Amino acid sequence: MASDDYVKDMTRKFDKLNKFEGQDFRRWQKKMHFLLTTLKVVYVLSTPIPVLQESVEYEPLEATRRRSKWENDDYICHGYILNGMSNSLFDIYQNFEFAKELWDSLESKYVVEDASSKKFIVSNFIGYKMVDSMTVMEQFYEMLRILGQFAQHNLKMDEAISVDVNIDKLPPCWKDFKHNLKHNKENLTLTQLGSHLRIEESIRTQEVDNNPKGKNQDDKVAWWFDSGATSHVRKDLYWFKDFQPIEDGSVVKMRNVATEPIKGIGSGFIRIL
Repeated sequence: MASDDYVKDMTRKFDKLNKFEGQDFRRWQKKMHFLLTTLKVVYVLSTPIPVLQESVEYEPLEATRRRSKWENDDYICHGYILNGMSNSLFDIYQNFEFAKELWDSLESKYVVEDASSKKFIVSNFIGYKMVDSMTVMEQFYEMLRILGQFAQHNLKMDEAISVDVNIDKLPPCWKDFKHNLKHNKENLTLTQLGSHLRIEESIRTQEVDNNPKGKNQDDKVAWWFDSGATSHVRKDLYWFKDFQPIEDGSVVKMRNVATEPIKGIGSGFIRIL
């Protein structure tokens, strides 16, 4: 590929990069550094401009060529950095003469803000709480998204700790499952934990689907079985294995605040609370 075609190809790829809007500086900086490296101009960010020594009256031709190349590369580098920024930031930073001055100025401002972002991300991760009203997998993926931000900000967390934190954040209705995971001697990875959660949630969903009556029961309904010696209380009739009539005069009653007891045949006591 000819030099001009190469530059055009890189320019098209550059146009696909998101403009820096003042957020996620580290991510944008890495992408920009990669682009400048590919264009072979990134060296101007760390190599000062060649200068003529005071003891030399006339600059050698080779030194003139090196300085001319550096100035041209600096111009390209400077332009790509500016064009990788939003219009509002372009207007603010366009007056920096050299690429290194522009680069250092961006770092001094946004790396400090990045430190504040780190504190926010850590706080967000620690404070996140799973709830029963959302699927566990949906909330687990949100936790993984926050952990992904850790990597973007060069924050490191041992995976074993990440796994334990995710387990601790499981919602209240997963209490028994959480207990089993905590006592499991196997050292889980985040991927393995995700598999366990996905399987468990799938089983729970199937149980609900196989019990359409229980799924639609009002939270205020409770089913009682009174054997005379003890009473068994369940929220859902589904949890009673079967019913067998007893010819001993026992009755089934259904009661709420608006009706009187209704007598029937059977061996239980049904009550709407």
